[in-house]
Amino acid sequence: MAEAIIAGGCFWCVEAVFRSINGVSAVESGYIGGANPNPTYKQVCGGGTGHAEAIKLTFDPGVVSLADLLDIHFATHDPTQLNRQGGDVGTQYRTALFPLGDEQRAEGEAAIARWNDAHLGQKAVTTIEGPATWYAAEDYHQEYWQGEGQRNPYCLAVIPPKLAKLQKGFAEKLKG
Repeated sequence: MAEAIIAGGCFWCVEAVFRSINGVSAVESGYIGGANPNPTYKQVCGGGTGHAEAIKLTFDPGVVSLADLLDIHFATHDPTQLNRQGGDVGTQYRTALFPLGDEQRAEGEAAIARWNDAHLGQKAVTTIEGPATWYAAEDYHQEYWQGEGQRNPYCLAVIPPKLAKLQKGFAEKLKG
């Protein structure tokens, strides 16, 4: 098993995408890349801690590669928006990769280059950051889409289009 940490806006929305991927055994929402130890959701949402809302994936590289996971990430969020995703604005919603080693850093650089090459005239503003300390989000943020998110108007507006992109572009990677 391997782990990877990525950020691309609201962690509820990113988590919902990756829970559907075959080979991903766990998705944890949390905070990374800031200065305050043990930040709270309220602190991170305030924008003053420097943390990004992110997810930590646990996956089987024999089933799904990090390259595939990164390609899915770039296809299901907008990597051209600096410090925002849609209506969520602030550095806490930035698009970023937090590699857990040199190999992951190289994979991240390659994924950004692939996206840029495929989208001439556009440029991903996704940053590669770290090393940084991971902090798990509060329990009520975990598996949010499967519970409260299905009743949350924000989630109902944002997550289904992401899942549709996932289904359209990566159906062969989805859990059965």
